Formats: sequence, C-alpha cells, structure tokens
Amino acid sequence: MDYVSPKEVAGNMMAAAVSKSALSIKDLLIRGSMSGALLGISVTLANLAASQTKLPMAGALVFPVGFVIIIILGMELVTGSFSLIPLAWFEQKITAKTMLSNLFWVFTGNLLGSLVFALLFWSASSETGTLTVLGPIDKMLVAAAERKTTGFASHGAAGLLTAFVKAVLCNWMVCMGVVMAMTSKSTSGKIIAASIPIFIFFALGYEHAVVNMFVIPAGMLFGAKVSLANWWLDNQLIVTLGNIVGGLLFTGMAIYYTHGKPEQKTVQTPLNLNS
Repeated sequence: MDYVSPKEVAGNMMAAAVSKSALSIKDLLIRGSMSGALLGISVTLANLAASQTKLPMAGALVFPVGFVIIIILGMELVTGSFSLIPLAWFEQKITAKTMLSNLFWVFTGNLLGSLVFALLFWSASSETGTLTVLGPIDKMLVAAAERKTTGFASHGAAGLLTAFVKAVLCNWMVCMGVVMAMTSKSTSGKIIAASIPIFIFFALGYEHAVVNMFVIPAGMLFGAKVSLANWWLDNQLIVTLGNIVGGLLFTGMAIYYTHGKPEQKTVQTPLNLNS
C-alpha cells in the first residue's frame, strides 16, 4: 500500500526529528542554503505566474514546486524543523543544546541561501543595477517588502500582532505539508500531499520566515524603502516566533501526541488470596 497511516506517520515524525538532529553543521548549512534559494525561486516563479495571468491564485498554484523539491531531496527548512526537532527534546531523545544548535544552523543556512539567490536574481533582472526600469516581478518584490515591514509597523502593535498571527497560521499549513509528505511512499503521492497545505498558505497570504528572508532583502535591492531594522524588527523576528508557535503547537505536537504517544495502560495487580 502506498498510503501510510497517521500512527505510522507520527512514528516517522520522531524518527525524522532524531535523524535531523544528528546532521553535521556542514550538512545543515548546505541543505539549509539550498532550501532558502529554492523558496526564493518559487516566489519569483509565483510572481511571474501572477503577473502574466493577472490572477494571484495562479501564483499560489505554482509556488509549491520549491517546497516539493526540498521534501523530495531531503533538504532542511527551519520552519518544518520547528514542528519536529522540539518533539525529540520533549521526549528526551536529544538535549536542549542539540535542538537549539540544529535550529540555529538550519536558520543560518536558509538565510544564506535566500540572500545569495536574492543577489543573483537582482543581478540577472536589473543587469547588475544598470537597468532603471523595474520589471513586473521586481515591482511585486518591492511592494511585498514594504507591505511586510513598514506596512505592518504603520499600524503599531496591532500590525505587529497581525504579522505574528499570520505567521502562526502560515507554519500550521507549512508543517502540515511536511507531515502530509510522510503519508505516501511514492514520489507522486508525496508531491500531491505536500503541495496542498503549501498552496493554502501562499494563496491566503500568510507570513513565512524563510520566504521573507528572500522577499524583503530582494525588495530592498530593487529600491524598497525598508531598512535592516525594519526587516528584522517589523517582520523577521516576529514572523519566526509565530512560525515556531504555529508549526510546533498546531502540527507537531497536535499530530504526535494524538497518534504517536503510546497509551499508558493500567496494570492491575492480581489479588493474592493466600496472603
């Protein structure tokens, strides 16, 4: 059977968490960098589809391609790790130091890959800054960078809370994609299962920390009125925290603790009539 039951999936979640925790810093950086770049590529492809068709939903339909590649090739995405790695710590299979080290290096790798692709895309699209007229994708990146930072900040605490809530909702879906991929043993099954929640988060315009590692600096390269402080204080740190809550609480813990934890059976001591 191609289908994997939820109980088996829960066991695979823990196995994946322990396996990921054992990866070297080199592997975490390489796989993390690849993931950051692939999500940047997905964003540009989605923007191209939306700009050509004038239908934002078209962009959401093609965006999952990068995530699918990450899943199939076993790359590392910190937002997915938020739902898995802490579970291994909760169950005392890894130490807190191992958990924090893993998340730090994957986050760093995602950031490096996102920044490198942002620079490469800017160089290719603007002919290394010599073109003064922005293309449709470039304009979309500028608008998105400003909307995700100064746009939220302009509404004060309510705006920043909105960014946090959108991040919670986002990684609820993203981590569902990670877990859904485990429900199939075939490549085609994994692609379809993983794509569904990713399509949902992108179509609804939620906030993803690694996507923003590309979108905001890319927008800045194309002239967005966004500072480094705007990027990190008005979006990146808040969204990362929201992604942790959404992925861990609503996906990782919810699925593992309803399907994965063995039930505690009460053992009754037989009555000794001879005592």
